[in-house]
Amino acid sequence: MKALTLPLLAGIAVAGIAPATAQELTIGLKSEATSMDPQFHQLSTNIQVTKNIFEALTTQDAVQKVTPGLAESWEAVDDTTWRFKLRQGVKFHDGSDFTARDVIYSFCRVPLVQNSPSAYTIYTAGIADMQAEDDYTLTIRTKATNPLLPSEMWSLAIVSANALGAEDQVTYGPDGTCEGMGDVPQAPAFNDPGIAVGTGPYVLDNYTRGSEMVVTRFDDYWGGTPDWERVVMRPITSDGPRVAALLAGDVEMIESPPIQDIPRIEQAGFSVVDALSNRIIYLHMLQQEDAPGISGAEGNPLLDPRVREAISLSINREAIAERIMGGYAQPAGELLPPPMFGTSGRPVDAYDPERARELLAEAGYPDGFSITLGTPNDRYINDEQVAQAVAQMMSRIGIQTRVDASTASQFFSRRNALEFPIYMAGWGASSGDMSSPLKSLVATYDPETGMGPTNAGRYSNPDMDALLIEAMSTIDDEKRDQMLQEAETMVLDDYGIIPLHYEQTVWAMKSDLSYEPRVDQYTMATEVKPAAK
Repeated sequence: MKALTLPLLAGIAVAGIAPATAQELTIGLKSEATSMDPQFHQLSTNIQVTKNIFEALTTQDAVQKVTPGLAESWEAVDDTTWRFKLRQGVKFHDGSDFTARDVIYSFCRVPLVQNSPSAYTIYTAGIADMQAEDDYTLTIRTKATNPLLPSEMWSLAIVSANALGAEDQVTYGPDGTCEGMGDVPQAPAFNDPGIAVGTGPYVLDNYTRGSEMVVTRFDDYWGGTPDWERVVMRPITSDGPRVAALLAGDVEMIESPPIQDIPRIEQAGFSVVDALSNRIIYLHMLQQEDAPGISGAEGNPLLDPRVREAISLSINREAIAERIMGGYAQPAGELLPPPMFGTSGRPVDAYDPERARELLAEAGYPDGFSITLGTPNDRYINDEQVAQAVAQMMSRIGIQTRVDASTASQFFSRRNALEFPIYMAGWGASSGDMSSPLKSLVATYDPETGMGPTNAGRYSNPDMDALLIEAMSTIDDEKRDQMLQEAETMVLDDYGIIPLHYEQTVWAMKSDLSYEPRVDQYTMATEVKPAAK
């Protein structure tokens, strides 16, 4: 089995490979961004491309350490008040100055974004008020103590109030009722470079759905001159053509090369980098009375925790990690890999099909039932193959399982419409701690509070919700860590969600390029550098 480590670099330099030019970089992406609106969809495919254009108050390095971004510094004034000192001299791509007005507008816009598949309100719902003391000093007051606020700021892109048509005065009112917003552009408008105006190192030149996204160097970038004059990001969703494009020189770098192709890529003289990510691949089950796609049983058997446990015990995670993932995965017992913040070291559920059959019988389903398993087929590493393996394993204990695979854009829309009784998906923790998967995936779905935005299983545990909310407002790290461990344990003991494995992420590139692999799996064009000679 391949050793699983945090950032590892390996590569062989061979003469004959044309070097990447210092002027243009072309990257082959596994999945396509669904929008250029950085506040539309919490999807890593979107985040990694829009962060070339838009920035946030804070940023995160390759191992998710929080560092200054558009805010130079910040301090906790009291338990619910933060003061951010904004960076002066920052220009938007249209030449206008970045000020506190843009931050207030950006936060105000989040709840006004329509039809978001995974809304950013999870980060803004806890904000009670925002006030600009001056153009470069911003005070944020939260409804409850939130020690993770600086970390969460990384997820909230700052857009240009001028470019989006705001009034001269933008104010943040109680509960986010803002004034001075003007006619707020929606996600499709961001295909226009005149709307998609940020402060990032690159300017949007062109976004053609299904073809490519092109950005060009922003010469007035406050962080220094970007390495590339032009960056082209092409979605090449099929593995074979993506590898072929790299080998043929059509692209200089690709993400997620097929595991079986890595030796061939290295032998051809390309560099390969990889890292154990924080992305959990999981199964979620629709836990409400009306569930489609189930036959051979009265009602919804997934409401019984014994059935959910049986599903978990039916899965041979070691076999999936070894045979399907080629060692580029680690079987998971939690929603984050230990020792990340809030993990308990809980062991991985053992593969025990005999006990799984007993649990089904105890639950009143000795003959099993039939079910449909939804999955994307172009979003995660070997996603459809993993889903097929899970389906076969479930079928062996009597749950006859049919896989319904679709492209990521179709899958997420159908998942959010609750079309699947059980589905496989992934989650990367933007904050790097357990509160991220808990509040997104298993907290009770509540659009008003912003909790549970990606809980398409509709699992609900009020006791866990209360503990999670308390944890998220606890300043003491040791106490918060313990609370998060207890909250996760409540969910996993209930089999409210089933962890499968953590992905090991791989990138391949020409040998004259370098890239520090990121725990969050993002392919950040801004961080691809010419290799040191």
